[in-house]
This record gives sequence, C-alpha cells and structure tokens, in this order.
Amino acid sequence: MAHQLNFNSRTGKYSFFSVKEKAWHNLGQIVEDYPKSEEAIQFAGLDYEVAKSPLFTKGSGIIENDDSIEMMNSELEVPNYFANIRTDNNTVLGVVGRDYQIVQNREAFSFFDSIVGGGNGILYETAGALGNGERIFITAKLPDYIRVGNGDDITEKYIFLTTSHEGSGSITAAFTPIRIVCQNTLNASLRNMSNVIRIRHTAGAKQRLDDAHKIMGLANNLSKELETIFNHWAKIKVKDDQIKKLIQLALCPNKETLDHLLKGNSDELSTMFKNSVNDAFMYAMISDTQQMETTKGTLFGVYNAVIGYYQNVKNYKNDEAKLQSIVLGGTAQLKSQKAFDLCERFAHQGAEPIFMN
Repeated sequence: MAHQLNFNSRTGKYSFFSVKEKAWHNLGQIVEDYPKSEEAIQFAGLDYEVAKSPLFTKGSGIIENDDSIEMMNSELEVPNYFANIRTDNNTVLGVVGRDYQIVQNREAFSFFDSIVGGGNGILYETAGALGNGERIFITAKLPDYIRVGNGDDITEKYIFLTTSHEGSGSITAAFTPIRIVCQNTLNASLRNMSNVIRIRHTAGAKQRLDDAHKIMGLANNLSKELETIFNHWAKIKVKDDQIKKLIQLALCPNKETLDHLLKGNSDELSTMFKNSVNDAFMYAMISDTQQMETTKGTLFGVYNAVIGYYQNVKNYKNDEAKLQSIVLGGTAQLKSQKAFDLCERFAHQGAEPIFMN
C-alpha cells in the first residue's frame, strides 16, 4: 500500500508526525507529548510557504532576412493562470487561476487554534503532507468526550482538516468522533446539521477560514445530541436476524439490490454484496469491541458494526482511497450516514416499517 508521504530533501525526513502512536508506514516522526501549533508545523515538515508565480510558455516564429531564415524562440506569459510554487525548494505544486487564493499551512493551523480560543485545549495528534507537499492534512483532538452506557464506552471528538495547493478541491474541515475502543471514525451527522465544512480557494477564503470556527461550534451541539442518541440506541436490543437485515440495508449499493432484499430474492444478490454483508455481520458478532454492554446485541452495536467494517475490515487500494472513503465524503461516509438514519428509524418505528417497505 503506497504511503504517498512527502519526503523533505531539505530536512531528510518524511513530512508526517504522530503523537505516541506508530507513524504512518513507520515513517515520519513520533512525539511523546502533544505539541503546540508552532511545534506541530515543524514536526510535520509543513514549515514552508506557497506563492503564486506567473506562468510562461515557449513560442516560436520565423524571421526572414535577405539571404537567410532564422527560427526565433520567445517566452510567452499565459494570461490569467499561475503556478503555485513551494518557496523552500521551488517545486511547482499545481496550476491555478487568477482568483485562487492560497491558504498557507500556518493559516490552516490557526483555524484549529481559533476553535477553542488560542489553542487552549486543542491537541494536535497527526499532521503531514502528501506528494510534493501539494496536499496537507491535520487531525486535532477537542476537549471532552461522548460517553455511552456507564462511561466505559468513550468516543473522542476530533476535527480533521485537509487542503491542497495544486488548484483542485476545497479546504475541508470535518468533525469526526472516534470511538476509542476500536478507533472507529463515526462520521455521524444529524439531518439538520453537517459535520463537514468546505471552503473554496477563491478571494475571501482566508476570511472564511477565520470565521469557520463559528460554524464548527456546531460540533459541540452535534456531540451532545449524539451522546443522547447513542445512549438510547445502547438500550435497544436487536436480534441477530435484524442485525443482518440492518447491515444489508446500510450497505445496499442501488435500488435493484434493495428490491431484491425487500422481496427476499437472495439468489439475485451479487457475490460482492453478499461478501461485504457477511464480513460486516461477522464483525458485529465476534469483534472484541462488539462484546461490550453497549454494543452486544444492541442498536448501537449495529451502527458500530457498519462503521467498523469500513474502518477495520474492508480493503482499500491505498491510504488515500481509505481517507477519501471514510473522511472526505466517499462511500464509507455515505454508508455511515445511511446506517445512522436506519438506526434512528428503527429506534422510533421498530423493525417492521423498515424491513417491509
């Protein structure tokens, strides 16, 4: 599995750091204590800036003299387009338009600091750069927890941010609760709230980044509501056949598969789908993290089984594909939200309205 971490030739280190846990593919720096933002930038090798530079191309022409013909090369500026250049090593990271506004790495960290006020309570856990440094990512732990059951089942509250310097995509910040016992990223959001913010790299992007912490205040409200919901689900008992049906519905890839499920046409289901369901069901039944009072045979356990399948069981072609799927709005995040909605319906309506229509 490719790691795609940036190797900083200036420092001779990979651009990644992690607190206490083994670093990505055993690369990067492991630090014992949570660093402040200034230290985290250094540990992660993100202490470089990016500048927009005029973009040029070569032109050619013919000059005819009285007795000869000469070829002439000229340098032409490309209007309205610029190269984003990493200033510490002059690497071109991408081509951008004139309205593109760079958000420097240090400004991304200042976003985190502003969420809880001057960095008080924010804990930087990982950060790094991919490729030539064109994409960076940061995860930071927020104060307090989501507690389920008697308090032994604890979910930490994280904010994840990624941004790029190559001209594609947006600045993305996401609230991602992580259940400690199995490191499941519970990308749950309620119907009237979002756990993701996307900010375009256009004029005013830095100002919106400064203001984003106000929106991320929703994370605190979201975590409070999730705690109430998860505790309610942990008290609802679910039979084994109901667990499997809920998993089938959550992982269902299309309407055709859904029709077969509702009609009981199991022979018409694809082998890939059935294997995915079986893997998720086995995780629900035998994983150590599914044997807790809060998860064994409960609705909360069903939800965690779907999350756990994508986080801990499913194979991805590389780390970037897993990141995209779990955090950046890919399949795992969509299925997580589907599982959340199904569990909410089950909690309020029971099994029959879900399984029969």
